[in-house]
Amino acid sequence: MKNRYNNVIYICSAEKGASGGAKIIYDHSRIINSLKKDIRSQIIHIGKKKSSKWINSVKKFMKIKPNIISGWQNNKIEIKKKFKYDWFKNQAEIKNNFNFNKKDLIIFPEIFAHLAKKLCIDNKIEFGIFVQNGYCLESTNDEKLLREVYKKSKIILTYSKDILNCVKIAFPEVGYKIFEIKCSVNPKIKIKNKKNFITYMPRKMSNHSQKLIFFLKRKLPKNWKIISLNNISQETVYQNLAKSKIFLSFSEFEGLGLPPIEAAILENKVIGYSGEGGNEYFKKPIFTKINPGDLKTFLNEILKEIENKNFYKLTKKQLIQLKNDYSSKSEVNYIKKFLIKINQTN
Repeated sequence: MKNRYNNVIYICSAEKGASGGAKIIYDHSRIINSLKKDIRSQIIHIGKKKSSKWINSVKKFMKIKPNIISGWQNNKIEIKKKFKYDWFKNQAEIKNNFNFNKKDLIIFPEIFAHLAKKLCIDNKIEFGIFVQNGYCLESTNDEKLLREVYKKSKIILTYSKDILNCVKIAFPEVGYKIFEIKCSVNPKIKIKNKKNFITYMPRKMSNHSQKLIFFLKRKLPKNWKIISLNNISQETVYQNLAKSKIFLSFSEFEGLGLPPIEAAILENKVIGYSGEGGNEYFKKPIFTKINPGDLKTFLNEILKEIENKNFYKLTKKQLIQLKNDYSSKSEVNYIKKFLIKINQTN
């Protein structure tokens, strides 16, 4: 039996800096190619044209009202041919054009879903949508266009219950197209000697983290240290998490939120915001959920954990479950199911 598709092509943002969504796209594309089947995968990096950025700057300076249609527009994007993420080690087959054929399945992240109209629907090319954050479904305020795109997509990928429920609320008529897939967290690093380190990522809700760190510094014992994980490679992040004992989570409207899982698997107590999508794993004793903005409770939970001597004994069972839930093996199995699914789709 011949495959319906020979190539799964992921559209990926060419934005600088860390992006869990981009890393997951890379992982899925790499896995498809590693299976050595007759289905391949490629990635196209897109960004705004320089001319578009310049025009927007002029309009802002001259106080010209922007286009009433929001979101990136097809005539203002371009393929970033020399783009390469450098914050994590990656292997990917890159495609540097929009030349698609009937044997291609194009996968758009939800933030670019509306671009499928001109790139795929108008050219009778089949496509899917990879929703990585259920709170970013409004990629444009052209709701008619969005409904058309989701209605005509062949498959909608999600990887958390929260994402799935958000899609069903926004587009209830396409619920039957949703296919749950998995992502993995597999930091290949040995945990040796834990130190009195507290780690956090300042790019997440920086206003909240700045205020909490300000309070924390005034209460923290002298033998404890706060480490900011900012503008460093994935490997360096893992090295710091392997040493630290507590990770502070500032997730905001995340589809799932990988950093808290990474920290937990590297045997950190995780305290903070679940980002909503993280509710499915944000369970005690490893995780302590804080309501966003409740910085006093946040502070008290950190100080309480500093005195906890039984953390590692109490978390062994939950740690094993986390490693199984977000294992590479599980991710590969779901990718295999995905490839079978798309070739069965009518």
